[in-house]
Amino acid sequence: MTHTQTSTSMSELMRGVMAKTPYLPEADVTVTTSELTDDDRNEVMAFLAERPIHTVCVAGFVRDNGLVSPHNRGTFYGCRNSEGRLEGVALVGHATLIEARTLRAMQEFALVAQTHTRTHMILGEQEKVEQFWNFYADEGQEMRIACRELFFEIRHAMQAREEAVGLRRAALEDLDEIAPVQAAMAEYESGINPLEVDPEGFRARCARRIEMGRTWVLVENGKLIFKADIQADTPDVIYLEGIWVSPEDRGKGIGRKCMRQLCRDLLTRTKAVCVLVNDDNERAHTFYRMCNFKKRAVYDTIFLQQD
Repeated sequence: MTHTQTSTSMSELMRGVMAKTPYLPEADVTVTTSELTDDDRNEVMAFLAERPIHTVCVAGFVRDNGLVSPHNRGTFYGCRNSEGRLEGVALVGHATLIEARTLRAMQEFALVAQTHTRTHMILGEQEKVEQFWNFYADEGQEMRIACRELFFEIRHAMQAREEAVGLRRAALEDLDEIAPVQAAMAEYESGINPLEVDPEGFRARCARRIEMGRTWVLVENGKLIFKADIQADTPDVIYLEGIWVSPEDRGKGIGRKCMRQLCRDLLTRTKAVCVLVNDDNERAHTFYRMCNFKKRAVYDTIFLQQD
């Protein structure tokens, strides 16, 4: 997941943002939180499908890897009340993603997350991340960087004016061009270069995404011009990340042409395509709006201090 780095403090991010998260009323029951297994898959997917736009990343992990897999780089937990109903689902690990329908489920997941000491980032809707942080911060890892992103969505593709000739799914032969670009984007947002920290693992993850047909590129004369990755792919929503245009080719309309064509292709098999864009990146806001994306929500990302 790639977002643009900013040095904004969490107190600044949260100032003036006191809107209440629309949690469900809490019944007079107790809750328990436990690890989920693949036997829970259908129930979890039905739970996530109630809010498909905001659960696309979590649902994407489950669809791709199941609930128990090293590819998730973490553990799935469910918070269930004594009546047997799910009140929340969370992936806690390298990336911590929370879908909590009650305040007590959010608190339960924060307590679980405090026992994991290798979390890289927490990502979610602004109010939910704020609430999670209130429960987590005292005994959890320290904040290193906080970012605010705008959640953009497109449901109706623009008509083709001009084809992006050469836009295609990446092949493994493109890995040497793709991996350094993706690593640089990750370093820019988080301050950590995964090619330096975990070169073999990072290249393997890039290669797996390519083999899954999730990376799209435009390459001319052996040079990478445009790149985009599908992080999560569901029938309701496709979430894109790692969108990049070669610095020498920016401002020429190549990126818009590629994004418009890619979205036209993807919207033939899903209802919406979404991206996260840094709050202060006005140029990127203009780019996505010119590609017919609409702002739908505000998200926060917290990158955590690693031992």
